[in-house]
Amino acid sequence: MQPFRYIRPRSLADAFGVLAEHGREARALAGGTDLIVRLRLGHVRPSVVLDVKGLRELRSDVIEDGPVLRIGASAVITDVIADPRVRRHYPALVEAGSVVGSVQIRNRATLAGNICNASPAADTAPALLAYGALVNLIGPSGGRQIPLSEFFLGPGQTVLDPGELVASIELPLPSRTTGAAFGRVTRRRGVDLATINLCCVVTGSETRFAFGAVGPRPFVVTDTSGTLANPGASPASRDAALADLLSHASPIADVRADRDYREAMLDVMSRRTLTAALDRLRDAQNGSTAR
Repeated sequence: MQPFRYIRPRSLADAFGVLAEHGREARALAGGTDLIVRLRLGHVRPSVVLDVKGLRELRSDVIEDGPVLRIGASAVITDVIADPRVRRHYPALVEAGSVVGSVQIRNRATLAGNICNASPAADTAPALLAYGALVNLIGPSGGRQIPLSEFFLGPGQTVLDPGELVASIELPLPSRTTGAAFGRVTRRRGVDLATINLCCVVTGSETRFAFGAVGPRPFVVTDTSGTLANPGASPASRDAALADLLSHASPIADVRADRDYREAMLDVMSRRTLTAALDRLRDAQNGSTAR
C-alpha cells in the first residue's frame, strides 16, 4: 500500500478545501469497504484520503420528504434495509442490500459509497436504477441532482466532478401498486461478486429491468408496450419483448464467467425475476382489494 495522508475534516467546507487543494489526488472515504481493498491492491494511489464519515452535513438517516424517500450519504446498508419504509416500498432494494458482502461489511458500507465505487457488478445498483433513484451531488459551487441512470460512466467512473461529493440518494415514493424482485448469480454461496445481477419492477403496464455485470456499467431498460406486464400475452410476444430488452446487454468473459454463460443466465434470471415481480404485484393488488 502506498503511503497517504489521512484527513478527517470538521465540516463540509473543510472537506471542499482539501478536495480543491488536492484534486484527483484525493479520495473520499465513507464506509471504506471498497476503498481500503483497492488501496491494499494498489489499484488506487491517492496522496490524500479524506474521511467524510463524521460530517454532520452528510446525514446518516432515511427521511420521507414529500414525494421521495431520501437516504443520507452516510447511511450504512444495514440501516437502510432495516428501515420500515424501505422494506414496505422497495423490497427489491432490501433483497439486493442483504447480499452485499457480509454482515460486517453491511454494518460499515454506505449505500452512497456502493454506487460511488461504480462497479458494474454492484448489487444495489440494479434495484436503485429500476426504482428510478436520483442522486444529489454537492460541491463548493452548490448542488445538482441527476438520475442514477446518468451517474455511471464506466467501471470505476462516475459523473462526479473533482471536489464533488454525493449528499444523498432519493427514491420516488410509489404512487401506484408495484411488484418487484431482485436476482443474481454468483460462483458460490456466501460473499462473492455477482456474475450477473438484475432487478425487475412492474407498475401498471410498464416493466423496468435493470442489469449489472453485463456491460461496462449498470443500466436500465423499459418495456412500455405492456407485453411483459400482461401474463395473458402470447409466449412469442413476451419472448420478443424480453429479447429486445436483453439485446442492450454486452457481457464480457472474465474470471467469474464467460460471455455465453452470462447471456444464458441473464435470460433465465430475467424470466424468474419477472415472474416473481408479477406474482408480488398480483398479491399486492389482491391485498389492496381485500382491505
